[in-house]
Amino acid sequence: MTHVQEFRQASWKEPLIFELGRKGRRCRPLPNVEEEIKLEVGEIIELIPKSLRRNRLPELPELTEIEIVRHFTVLSQMSFGVDNGMYPLGSCTMKYNPKVNEVLSNLDEVRWVHPDQPESEIQGSLELMYKLASWLAEITGTSDVSLQPSAGAQGEFTGVLIIRAFHKRNGELQKREEIIIPDSAHGTNVAFGAKS
Repeated sequence: MTHVQEFRQASWKEPLIFELGRKGRRCRPLPNVEEEIKLEVGEIIELIPKSLRRNRLPELPELTEIEIVRHFTVLSQMSFGVDNGMYPLGSCTMKYNPKVNEVLSNLDEVRWVHPDQPESEIQGSLELMYKLASWLAEITGTSDVSLQPSAGAQGEFTGVLIIRAFHKRNGELQKREEIIIPDSAHGTNVAFGAKS
């Protein structure tokens, strides 16, 4: 018989972040914009249509960095997640991601990449994606893979389109027209099944 460990979670009387804030407290100052960028872009405020500009400051809590870190650390102690127990559901947020992924994704070479950068400047990123795709194809025995869908419903929809293409290629699309989805499935499962 399998023994399931009892989960006990912390419980704190943590106020809302808006209740913690005090006027005048600051976290980190925004970096100064380089002169070259100012000349190229111009005044940022002028890029926002007047009808969309605020006429008063947003009512955001003012806290120091350590207050923010402590607040969310306390909240995390009251949450159940993959760090303190098994949670088999969810295709994006709840799966286990090794901590080294956080280190790698925070490297400057990774986090400052922009989709509009010229290919000549992102050869390292393209090489990483190419190698990852090659490894995944080899592991799964497929001729190719796609790294495009981010996660969740987008990935599920892409998966169903791949299944559809497979059946079409094998001439079985007319016979294979139903997808069985359990009642407990994520709400998007039904939608992508109908859409595909």
